[in-house]
Amino acid sequence: MEDLRLTPENVCIGVDLGGTNMRAGRIEGNRLVAQYSAPTPKNAQTCEETLDALIEVIRSVWDDRVTAIGIGVPSVVDRKNGIVYNAVNIPHWEEVHLRDILEKRFSVPVYVDNDANCFALGERIFGVGKDFDNFVGLTLGTGLGGGIIQNGKLLNDANCGSGEFGMIPYEGKILEYYCSGSYFMHVWGVDGKEMYARALRNDEQALEAYRQLGVHIAAAIKIVMFAVDPEMIVFGGSVTAAHSLFEESMHENLKDFAYPNSVKNLKIFFSTIENPGLFGAASLCYDR
Repeated sequence: MEDLRLTPENVCIGVDLGGTNMRAGRIEGNRLVAQYSAPTPKNAQTCEETLDALIEVIRSVWDDRVTAIGIGVPSVVDRKNGIVYNAVNIPHWEEVHLRDILEKRFSVPVYVDNDANCFALGERIFGVGKDFDNFVGLTLGTGLGGGIIQNGKLLNDANCGSGEFGMIPYEGKILEYYCSGSYFMHVWGVDGKEMYARALRNDEQALEAYRQLGVHIAAAIKIVMFAVDPEMIVFGGSVTAAHSLFEESMHENLKDFAYPNSVKNLKIFFSTIENPGLFGAASLCYDR
């Protein structure tokens, strides 16, 4: 992929819309030059209440040079028409024609996609994915999300649902139960932040928890390899800050994969992009 599009003349806004916070950033070329965040209204009585808050967040970083807006949402999306369905933890967002609403307000093209897809595309445009045409981005945060890049583009699936590896049945639950920040509370009854702090103090239980996390993440990698067989997998999300605690057991538990040569060839990275939600959403503008 050429980087000719990443010039200072290219000005766009990336929006990371979540159930807890909504963030917007103005990106010029490959630089984040302004950002703003606000809590997502938890007790909104209408969809419009949340939309008004979102519009204000975007206005806070607006510049007349902006040529497009990209938005990542925790939901499945009708990409063609920019419609968001059943957004997770956002009240009254069963069907929101987000593209049309924001294009009417800001008079620039608006692109909408699932947040995990945005992460993968952000790595393709701004991160380690520049060097790979076929890879998977996995987000290890509150849940487990995924985005699939094939032939340098996001997989053009039917309902924006490809890459939801976290929903695959696993160990009597689903994969996300064991491969996310929620794993520590689900399995060990301890908050993830507390477990991380304990691990840094060489607490034996905490170190074992991360070792077992590596086993589960290896299982996720195997599933991805059987389903997609990518050149590379890149991990993002809050849990990856602790990758040194689970990376060894993760690699150890890949050794029994049915196709050893595939594991040997697979590249695994941990994202180094700062503000990946904003850059990921902005990448929708560059991709178009």
